Amino acid sequence: MTAPRQAAGTGARKNKGTRGGRPEPQPATAQARRPGGQAQRTGTAQRAGQAQRGRQRQVAAAPPPEPGIKVAPLWYQVATWALAIAGLGVSIYLTIAHYSSSSILVCSDKGLVNCGLVTTSPESMVFGVFPVAVLGLAFFVFMAAATSPWAWRLKFPALAWIRVASVVVGIGFVLYLVYTELFTLNAICLWCTSVHVLTFLLFALVVGGAAAGYGLRERDYS
Repeated sequence: MTAPRQAAGTGARKNKGTRGGRPEPQPATAQARRPGGQAQRTGTAQRAGQAQRGRQRQVAAAPPPEPGIKVAPLWYQVATWALAIAGLGVSIYLTIAHYSSSSILVCSDKGLVNCGLVTTSPESMVFGVFPVAVLGLAFFVFMAAATSPWAWRLKFPALAWIRVASVVVGIGFVLYLVYTELFTLNAICLWCTSVHVLTFLLFALVVGGAAAGYGLRERDYS
């Protein structure tokens, strides 16, 4: 009677622990929890990678930003404008003297300094048609407009190159006039000399400003 009870007890314990020798399966919720969490993390990582690649494609497809205009400092704007206004004033004075009488010029009329001789000589007319004083007036009218603080703030790079071209032509004409005064007329006009000095200063500032990129886009001078 003892042996059968032991066998029965052994079988009961065997069936309870292993169910006939097979491992007891884990609960279905425990099996599904781990794979599901891993799939969720994988899906999140994929979506993040797709969003990152999408942003990269948008950045690559977007046009590059338009380069900005380099604005000249305020002191530079005021200096160039003041020089142009001063040259405009002297040019108006010389133009009035040309069409009225050189005697209104407050200047010496003898020796090396002789404003009347210079302003009434044949060389005071370009091709015998255009008075030098009128050409100077036109030059400074343009420069007064082109070097004003409002003009320096314009987003129009072509204006910067027009300014440079104007002062290059202006300084070339000044050199011709200085040569004419010293070696052809042997006389100097102080008012003309003041125009020459103002033109030279404008030339130096405008060309130097163009070299620094004032009024130009970044890519135009880089």
